[in-house]
Amino acid sequence: MNKEVVMKKVSFYTLGCKVNQYETNGMIQKFKESGYEIVDIEQEIADICIVNTCTVTNMSDRKSRQALRKIKEKNPNAVIVATGCYAQVAKAELEEMPEIDIVLGNDEKNDIVKYVEKFIKEKDKLIKIQDISNQKEFIDMGQITYTEKTRAVVKIQDGCNQFCSYCIIPYARGRVRSRSKESIINEITQISKKGIKEVVITGIHIASYGRDFNNENGLIDLLEKINLIDGIERIRLGSLEPTIITEEFIKRLVKLNKICHHFHLSLQSGCNETLNRMNRKYSTDEFRKIVERLRMYYKDVILTTDIIVGFPGETEEEFKQTYQFLEEIKFYKMHVFPYSPRRGTRAAVMPNQIDGNIKEQRSKKLIELSNKNEKEYNEQYIGKDVEVLFEDREKEYYKGHTQNYILVKYKTAEELENTIKTVKVLTADVEYVES
Repeated sequence: MNKEVVMKKVSFYTLGCKVNQYETNGMIQKFKESGYEIVDIEQEIADICIVNTCTVTNMSDRKSRQALRKIKEKNPNAVIVATGCYAQVAKAELEEMPEIDIVLGNDEKNDIVKYVEKFIKEKDKLIKIQDISNQKEFIDMGQITYTEKTRAVVKIQDGCNQFCSYCIIPYARGRVRSRSKESIINEITQISKKGIKEVVITGIHIASYGRDFNNENGLIDLLEKINLIDGIERIRLGSLEPTIITEEFIKRLVKLNKICHHFHLSLQSGCNETLNRMNRKYSTDEFRKIVERLRMYYKDVILTTDIIVGFPGETEEEFKQTYQFLEEIKFYKMHVFPYSPRRGTRAAVMPNQIDGNIKEQRSKKLIELSNKNEKEYNEQYIGKDVEVLFEDREKEYYKGHTQNYILVKYKTAEELENTIKTVKVLTADVEYVES
């Protein structure tokens, strides 16, 4: 570390997805290696405060700005750094915020210590954001081992080439860049040696893994390698583009005994006209066949999804078609989002933007349907034995998840953290079953 640097305490605040959480852990590692002390942003005043921002919705932008202002207020003498997706796409807005000293894009996270020390030495506001669309290679931050309770999250790729009409992420994350298979396997091997039993495979668009290496089977090839690693007992997949679930893909996947039978498929709408305007690459008929395929191969499969309501031009009839399709598919859980215009996307300038009250009403209907589905599904497990990887204690209960991602609360005095145990389900509610 630079001898002139006297600031030592660094704190972090992270918004958004698992990829951001993973990258925050990478930045923490960089500061630790350079001799800095990491402190809890809620508990201590720091010398350097880093906010890893999100821009997936307008609300994410607002939360990012609010976090930066609040953190500066609490740490008035600290160096304030904005990085992440909002920083990548909103340089001009952040430039005008007096609370911020340094603005870094997503590709600059790997060199964050260098930029912080440069600012401390020169005292000039520092803005460093490359055109991420020109980035061709995955930036490997090293062996990070970011854990959520008892599962480790592993980032395998960055970027997205889909360009859905509502989505800002390709502009914030750039094009698809895959991490080397050797680096991923090495990280997961190290994770297994720490006694962690479950890994979550994440990225911005993991279905695209390997395509920049001209390997259309990149993801399944990788999963087959991970499945061979001793000590890892569960492999959980992050959000998947539905079209990757081909007959060939699933025939290879079903042979992997460690794959969790929970698939999050991003549907977004159950109406073909809406899907076309969204620039999604499938029809409802194709999606239906994908679901049938999964349910044929995995009898206990749980399917979850994301749905956008109030997309520009969504008529009452289109919403009705979506509702009926969702009733038919019967997802275990649906994450429902009112459409949020993102400046710079095609959808933001489409005609027939939907009133906020209509979005709210439609969201409420789908959330009610989701809760009904979840409760009915959970009730099917009453009286059955389930295998649970327990994570943490909540009063007299230990909580954990089945391999198909049902939350289980088990009343016990035992210490069960990171233990897999079979228990009998006694009661069920919307968000969990109890044993």
